Amino acid sequence: MILISKYLVPNGFVGLAIYPFIFLKKDELKKDIFLINHEQIHLKQQQETLVIFFFVFYVLEWFVKLIKYQNTALAYKNISFEKEAYLNEGNLNYLNNRKFWSFINYI
Repeated sequence: MILISKYLVPNGFVGLAIYPFIFLKKDELKKDIFLINHEQIHLKQQQETLVIFFFVFYVLEWFVKLIKYQNTALAYKNISFEKEAYLNEGNLNYLNNRKFWSFINYI
């Protein structure tokens, strides 16, 4: 389910997935099929990691990458969950063929 909330989506971002919802900053973003696919990939990742572990792993990996890269944006882009979503957001059939815990391949 897609919901619009400019307050829940952090500044600098246009979308946020929190299972089972996708939050978008603006209504017109519903038309961005690649953004929706990106967020749906995150929903699948969250489902596979029982939601809570997704956020635990996400934050831990971000801290490790922040120490490694000394740059918040670079740390974010190198989180395995984000790498998988960014690299496959353009493939609208990706979720149909995706293997269980595929994000592991992007660590």
